[in-house]
Amino acid sequence: MLDWDQSQQLFVFMNQSSNTQYRILIVEDDIASRSLLSSYLSKEGYLVSETEQADDLCERVQQENIDLVLLDINLPGKDGLTLTRELRSVSSVGIILVTSKGDEIDRIVGLELGADDYVTKPFNPRELLVRAKNLLWRVRDSLQARSTEKNNSQQWHFEGWSLDANKRLLESPEGDAERLPEGEFKLLSSLLNAPGAILSRDQLMDAIHDREWTPNDRSVDVMVGRLRRKLGDNPADPHFILTAHGAGYMFAGEVG
Repeated sequence: MLDWDQSQQLFVFMNQSSNTQYRILIVEDDIASRSLLSSYLSKEGYLVSETEQADDLCERVQQENIDLVLLDINLPGKDGLTLTRELRSVSSVGIILVTSKGDEIDRIVGLELGADDYVTKPFNPRELLVRAKNLLWRVRDSLQARSTEKNNSQQWHFEGWSLDANKRLLESPEGDAERLPEGEFKLLSSLLNAPGAILSRDQLMDAIHDREWTPNDRSVDVMVGRLRRKLGDNPADPHFILTAHGAGYMFAGEVG
């Protein structure tokens, strides 16, 4: 039987071994923050690369097979929000924004542009590690699920629109198609699976996040806004995604 110290060493070894498959890119111009992040994540077994600016971020993510980007909002050259928009348009890589306390508007905009999560400076390295782990697990599980269900595609059809589960592809009645970020896909598919039923924010948060969340997390509202724009819904008088004030959201369209 292993004693306590041996058990701890085995746990660390197994944890680090499972992490070595993941590649994390740190984009941060503050050398102290960048060094802290790099050292902390490397000790956890991740393959870490770093840079102080990343005008070529999209190319680098593809060339180095990056799984997660830790992206500072305030960067020389292209800022973090611009990079988030560019990267999300070509990749489903995990994106965690690193922001300052006064950047609340930028954080919301970052989520609207497709970032998966954010941490605020000064950050707790342990909290950042938990968020990174959970996001990487979601990315891994999503890839595995798409591979497993490759020949068992699920689709939803509603009033000329369609949503393909394998490709997370939303297609309009006119034939225009757009690949949804994972969070938006999980939110829309949850609503489509229960048309006419009010789903609370708690239920929707559980559906889109595989991590602990706080009561003031606005991810659901941000994603509903993005989905309404993509579906051509008027926020003042939506047709598909209705707001049940104080209760949650409901999909009101006819699902085939």
